[in-house]
Order: sequence, then C-alpha cells, then structure tokens
Amino acid sequence: MLKKYGVFGALRLMFSVIYTRIFFPGARLIRLPFDIRNRRFISIGKGFTSGFGCRIESFPENTDRKINVLIGENVQINDYVHIAAVDYIEIGDNVLIASKVFISDNNHGSYTLSDSDHPSTIPASRKASFEPVYIKKNVWIGESVCILPGVTIGEGSIIGALSVVTKDIPPNSIAVGSPARVVKQFDFKTNRWVKV
Repeated sequence: MLKKYGVFGALRLMFSVIYTRIFFPGARLIRLPFDIRNRRFISIGKGFTSGFGCRIESFPENTDRKINVLIGENVQINDYVHIAAVDYIEIGDNVLIASKVFISDNNHGSYTLSDSDHPSTIPASRKASFEPVYIKKNVWIGESVCILPGVTIGEGSIIGALSVVTKDIPPNSIAVGSPARVVKQFDFKTNRWVKV
C-alpha cells in the first residue's frame, strides 16, 4: 500500500476506511473529504464508493418526503461529484459516475414562458423551481457531465464526457454534447452499438 499511495496517501486512505466503517457501514469506501448535508433525507445503498471531495446535499421543499436523494447499491462516484436535491434524485444500482459531475433537480428561479423570473431579481432570492431526476441502473456518466432538472437517463445508457443533459435519454443509448443528444443505441439482435 505504501508503494502505491505513499505515506500520506496511505494514512488518508486509512482514515477514510475508518470513517466509512463508523458512519456508513454498508458502503465500500468513502474517501475523505466527503460532505453530506441533511443526511436524514439521503439514502445510500450497500457497496457505495466515493472519490475525494464529493458533496451530496438535500434541502427538501416537500417535508412530507422521507428521502429525496436515493442512491442504489454498488454505485461509484469519483472525485468532486456534486449532487444537489430540493425535490427528488434517484440513482439506480450499479451506476458509475466519473469525476466533476453535477446532478441537480433544481434552479434558482423559473425560466419558462408561462412562469419567468425577472432578470433584475437577485438570483439567490428567486424561488426554487424543481423537477425530479432519475438515473436508471447500469448507467455510466462520463467526466464533467451536467445533469439538469427533470431528466431521466434510461437503463444501460452512457453519457459522454462534458455533456449537458437537458432532456430524457432513452435506455441503452449513448448520448454526447451540449445539449446531449443520442448518437448510438444498442441493437440486441446484433449485439452491437449502432449509430442513430
């Protein structure tokens, strides 16, 4: 372990293992620093692994909801992932999330034709708007992806690095770009990814 991590890296890993066993006994490993806000509204499944500097925060608008961040089993999030929920975010089993990914179900203000905040209003004082986010099982999310409110990413899909997901992605698809669009889907007859 010393050859792989060095003295300080090995000590940091040891503290992370102790922290995980005490505070998240079902998790595989939570690397410190790790910031979790309003933990009582956050459910983390067995086998969870995090990288350094991750932040999961829950500020529920609907106080009737017992959980508003639900993370399934065997989910791995890498360094500096930020998950922010006001309404509801659900991440299915076996999801792999690369570093520097942002997932949010909310915005400061509303920007639709039917309900728009005025640009002269201070952004921090605008009422939160929100829609749930669902990331189904076996999804792989690439580096520096941004997933915005109201999105569902279908089972088995892949989101390419640096993509901004603004709309639903169907199951078994590869989506890339800003905004993300589907470029391939898996063909179960030929067992290959096919261009769309």
